[in-house]
Amino acid sequence: MERRISLATTQLNVTPAPLAERLARAEDLVTRAAQAGAQLVALPELFNTGYAYHNENFALAETAEGPTAQWMRQVSAHLGIHLAGSLLLRDGQDIYNALLLYAPDGRVWRYDKNYPWGWERAYFRERRAITIAETDLGSIGMMLCWDMAHADLWQQYAGKVDLILACSCPPNLSDPVYHFPDGSKITGSQMGPVFASLRQSELRVFIDTPAQQSAWLGVPFIGSTACGKVDTPLPNPVGSFLGFLPAAPWLIGYLPQVRQMEVSAAVVEAARIISADGTPVAELCSEQGESFALAEVTIPSERPHPHDRQPKPPVPWVAYLISDKFLTTVSLGTYNRRK
Repeated sequence: MERRISLATTQLNVTPAPLAERLARAEDLVTRAAQAGAQLVALPELFNTGYAYHNENFALAETAEGPTAQWMRQVSAHLGIHLAGSLLLRDGQDIYNALLLYAPDGRVWRYDKNYPWGWERAYFRERRAITIAETDLGSIGMMLCWDMAHADLWQQYAGKVDLILACSCPPNLSDPVYHFPDGSKITGSQMGPVFASLRQSELRVFIDTPAQQSAWLGVPFIGSTACGKVDTPLPNPVGSFLGFLPAAPWLIGYLPQVRQMEVSAAVVEAARIISADGTPVAELCSEQGESFALAEVTIPSERPHPHDRQPKPPVPWVAYLISDKFLTTVSLGTYNRRK
């Protein structure tokens, strides 16, 4: 027999702020969503810290029994909901971007990001494994942000889940502005045809791909995100900049200022709930600020098994090259030195 469950996706501003302040703002959103009838609430990726590329991230990593995990457990129990969100989690000698999903009875499931996006690899490492949370709401497959661009992860959930949950916080770095100490700026559109080919690629990752892949799986999807604008320095800015030069050699004049270079980019509007046929049923836009959107989705009586060939995510190949190869490589040294 089919079941209906009520989901809530959320947005929190991306700008870093003290932990207590961010948890208080998150609790307000989660409480309002629960009062509106949500059974599962998804907070953004790194909701407890905000998002930036700086060395303070190493000190912000918590343990599995740290304040954020305790807060999630308590809020989930108090409101009687399933609650999801990610944080930087210190596990032994390493740091992971861990998505935690709490049930009201205290059970918890953990998923570690498989594919850190480019510069993120300066602050946490990858773990190649999926997580299926066997909850009272159904079997939930878990992902984080750039993971959604990778067909292999979707494929591993095929025929095994009733719902896909993905928390994200993606800066629109296909349309960035690079700032230099002398006040000059460079936009993505000024960086040549290679970078121009990436325009709108975030929309293909965070809007087109979840709709495509959830329809292929035959299950609903919920994705959360941040809102606002990321303003941040870069890990290993010299290495990154030198890698840009073959595609835009005229940038060489900025080389003396590169160590103080910063980048700004709006966060992609990725907060949405999608039905099992790939149709969006709720979504948020940045102008709504810190808010939530609620929708009911149908869980079929029999778990669907895809019969067609899996479609390829509509993501440009150069996006994988830059994120999974180039920027990851130039960021590894920062992680190894600082962790």
